[in-house]
Amino acid sequence: MSVQSAAADVDVDLRQLFASLARNWLRIVLVTLAVTGLAFALAWLATPYYKATAKLEIGSRESEYTRPPGTNDDEKPILDEQGVATQVQIISSPDILKQVAAKFSLDKLPEFDETLKMSALGRMLVLVGLKSDPFDIPPEERVLNAMHDKLNVYAVEKTRAIAIEFASKDPKLAADIANGIANAYIVSKGDAKLESNAAATDFLAPEIADLQNRVKDAEAKVAAFRAQSDLLMGGNNAVLPTQQLAELSSELSRVRASRAAAEASAESVRRALQNGGSLDSVPEVLSSELIQRLRERQVELRANIADLSTTLLDNHPRIRALKSQLADLDGQIRNEAQKIIRGLSAQAQTAKAREDQLVADVNTLKAASARAGEQQVQLDALQRDANVQRQQLESYMASYNAVASRRDRRYSPVAASLIASAQVPSQPYFPKIGPITGAAAAASLLLMAIGTLLAELFSGRAMRPAAGARFTDIEQVAMPAARGEPMVAEPNDEGRAFAPYEEAVAGHSIAEAELPRPAESELAEDRASAVKASEPSESVPEPRQSRLGEIDIEKAAEKLIASGAARAIFVSPEGDEAAASAVLVAREVSDAGLRVLLLDLTASGAASRPMLDSSLFPGITNLLASEAQFSDVIHPDLYSDAHVIPVGTADPVRAMRAADRLPIIMQSLTTAYDLVVVECGPADAQGISRLVGDGTEVFLSMLEADDQVTQAAVKLIENGYPDVTLVTPVGHEPGDPLPGRRSAA
Repeated sequence: MSVQSAAADVDVDLRQLFASLARNWLRIVLVTLAVTGLAFALAWLATPYYKATAKLEIGSRESEYTRPPGTNDDEKPILDEQGVATQVQIISSPDILKQVAAKFSLDKLPEFDETLKMSALGRMLVLVGLKSDPFDIPPEERVLNAMHDKLNVYAVEKTRAIAIEFASKDPKLAADIANGIANAYIVSKGDAKLESNAAATDFLAPEIADLQNRVKDAEAKVAAFRAQSDLLMGGNNAVLPTQQLAELSSELSRVRASRAAAEASAESVRRALQNGGSLDSVPEVLSSELIQRLRERQVELRANIADLSTTLLDNHPRIRALKSQLADLDGQIRNEAQKIIRGLSAQAQTAKAREDQLVADVNTLKAASARAGEQQVQLDALQRDANVQRQQLESYMASYNAVASRRDRRYSPVAASLIASAQVPSQPYFPKIGPITGAAAAASLLLMAIGTLLAELFSGRAMRPAAGARFTDIEQVAMPAARGEPMVAEPNDEGRAFAPYEEAVAGHSIAEAELPRPAESELAEDRASAVKASEPSESVPEPRQSRLGEIDIEKAAEKLIASGAARAIFVSPEGDEAAASAVLVAREVSDAGLRVLLLDLTASGAASRPMLDSSLFPGITNLLASEAQFSDVIHPDLYSDAHVIPVGTADPVRAMRAADRLPIIMQSLTTAYDLVVVECGPADAQGISRLVGDGTEVFLSMLEADDQVTQAAVKLIENGYPDVTLVTPVGHEPGDPLPGRRSAA
């Protein structure tokens, strides 16, 4: 039986397990009381220690009246967590501790120097080498080590405050040392600031003198270069040639626009006269006063002609005189238009001459402006250097004045203050007799309970058979028997091959089906019937004769062993009952000493159930669905040395999505085993194509030589498997079972 099956046969009896606590209550209580009493005695006799706490605030303490001009507290960086942690290390530094130790003469107290009053136990430990000799350590280092052990400096969470805790046998000394460390830290910060101010003044004094000389030389170079290059500044902080060039460029643009407008107007009037068109649409003609008066006279004559035409004919002397005057007015208008054209042309020529003059002046100023620009760049560089040095000089002088005044007055505001002085504690912080005694009692009680439960568990007394485990001996397991007539499913046919498996398949799925559990009476009846069957009977069945050239189980196993085949593919067209051939062949080859594995690919698990007595083991569907590994799906046969991979308990639809992994799985199994037997059920040639590889033998399992078997064999031969071998389990007699195993007869 597999390890998984054996582990599933037993379970932990929780009632029996926890009942061991009641049986051993006296021992548990006695040990707990002993440990509790020992802890109480040690806590009562321990030397009490007192702890005092002083608190510092880390932050700027500068007054707004003493602050340098132009600065404020907002411009100073606020200490972050790393900054506060740095101050914690400074407070616990040896320099500050040395000052406090010297102030309170701690080297004369046995609490801080154990060499002053060493106990006999301590001397004994030093002699046997279990403790270092304190006399080998310098006195000052011994005191510092003792102070470090009793000191605890930490930053208060989410604040810029630092707590200084010190523990001592003397409560007053604990408070004095905590306050002394805080005051020594504040004094050291002030001294450090005074030293920094003195160093700053020593550095700034010669730098200021040197900068004054350099500023004077730089400004002199600026003035000399300006006078030498004759650079005159105009408006907008620009040199004069550049400003003149800008003005001439603006004038040139205006003259060019005026010339273009005059030329365009003259051309429009000229086109109107040449084409005989109306001059009323030309703005320059309309703006002439003479032409306007002539137009008014022309309108008046046309009105008179229109009035007289109502009473006089066209050849009348008055009408002819008026028409002559009207024609004379048209000529005068055209003459005036010619004069306008000549005026516009003259205006355009004047603008062209002005444009030419401005272009010449602009070209001249361009060269002058380029030279002035180069000189301006040099002047700007000199001016920039002089300005930088002057700004640095002014900054140094302001800093020097501020630092010098603080140094002379010895004013050094420290960025720390004592916000809570340490008070003399009235209660010791160690030992806490109540908590120590309670913790010892709870721990000892818990450990004793756990130890008792483990002892009961490992002894096996808390184990009981698991629900559904079968421990009765099963001597015989039904296998196919020889039958001469066709198999027909009968309700009471107890001798049919693989009959118990139909009960499992009758459910919705293999995982939901349960194997039948025979009662004791049924087992007794089975044993009685087995004894009667073993007695000789009057009618002995004749040996079965081959009909389609099929071979029996022994010959199939011999063929596989002789050929050295790595894979044996079994096709069972008659259904689950014929799957017995694959199981029996696998067991025969395994009994011959080869490593054999049976892979069950039937839908109902007909091949693996007689080998495992269950269909609830993980198998090939779990492997394809990536729910298990090879070590989880390979199980030992209950009746031989063969191994088996059952159908499994995973979703078949999900598993078939990974059917392409079957060749890889087969290759891995072939590498690990001498022979891999695959039961495919009623599959066709296409269905077994993924399983075929090098060294493959194809078998067709049969129970009766009917048309169904014949057609299946013909289809396999026609689809590329001419060497298919027919094998039948009918008439097979199993050999003696191995020691310690049940018979699969």
